[in-house]
Amino acid sequence: MAIDLCLSALRDSAYEPILVLRRKSRTSQARINALRERGLTVLVVSSAWLHLPIVAELARLLRELQPAALLAHGFPEHLIGRRAGLRAGVPVMIQVEHNSRERYSPWSLWLSRRLAKVSTALVGVSEGVRQGLIAQGLPPEKTIAIPNGIDLSRFTAPGGEREAGVVMAARFARQKDHATLIAALALLRARGVTPPVQLAGTGPLMPRMQARAARGGLQAQVRFLGHHNDMPGLLRSQRIFVLATHFEGMPLALVEAMASGCACIASDVIGVRGVIDHERTGLLVPEGDADALAAAIERLLLDPALADRLGASARERALAEHGQALMRQRYDALLAQAISADRRPSSA
Repeated sequence: MAIDLCLSALRDSAYEPILVLRRKSRTSQARINALRERGLTVLVVSSAWLHLPIVAELARLLRELQPAALLAHGFPEHLIGRRAGLRAGVPVMIQVEHNSRERYSPWSLWLSRRLAKVSTALVGVSEGVRQGLIAQGLPPEKTIAIPNGIDLSRFTAPGGEREAGVVMAARFARQKDHATLIAALALLRARGVTPPVQLAGTGPLMPRMQARAARGGLQAQVRFLGHHNDMPGLLRSQRIFVLATHFEGMPLALVEAMASGCACIASDVIGVRGVIDHERTGLLVPEGDADALAAAIERLLLDPALADRLGASARERALAEHGQALMRQRYDALLAQAISADRRPSSA
């Protein structure tokens, strides 16, 4: 999201974006170079097990840049960034929280509350994340929701006949609940309902899910696609999208499916509520409930008219509320208000 915001600001914004990354083992130098070739200033600070050296390095960088505002994205980066910003005297500091379930220790939670006092705003990327921040004891008057957005131009109006199949795009990790989807498919298979299923994504739990599908006799029915280069095309080709998950911040894969006109089924968890309006823009099922998920899939397979109606409503919602341009406008408005309210002079 930080990259998308910066690239969008390059095209049309009153602010000059600078992206600062913390180098990690998986940081791709090729991707950094590609961003720089697109005109984005990308700076990299070192990584360390202890955060204090990173804070010191980032504070030195911020003193050189003298930014008008600092947006600190994600945990624990928003703690590192704002500690550095405080040292460097950055006048406007904004936290952006991306998930509804982060591993806050008592120390990091205490620090988050302290930093909230010197921050201009605290942004949750969905209403559920905003509510989670407030539940942590952060000030409600500073805490707002700016939903994440996607590049809607990639998702043209759907056309042609859709396959009566199921697709899920998600990383194979503990946050996602592929196990419940596979269990639901086994229940449907026992009833003679065998839709084709395509699972896009990679991750450490992929072999385990492949083995689970094999044990359920689903090898011929379920395809594990790995990384897929044409998600818009895949989504346009299928009738049903499923997001089985344990928690979310703001599920962009779900928004992409909505923009593609899929009939969407998702777990009723924080981050999903507010994106899917049950029975109007999709179906919500209890978290981890294979029977309920199987029933929802079967219902949409047996009622194509309902699937079409839900898919059309979902696309309308995505186009109206979840575009990248709207997201950027909201951040620009927040920055404009915060910078104009600050009385200290700024050079950037």
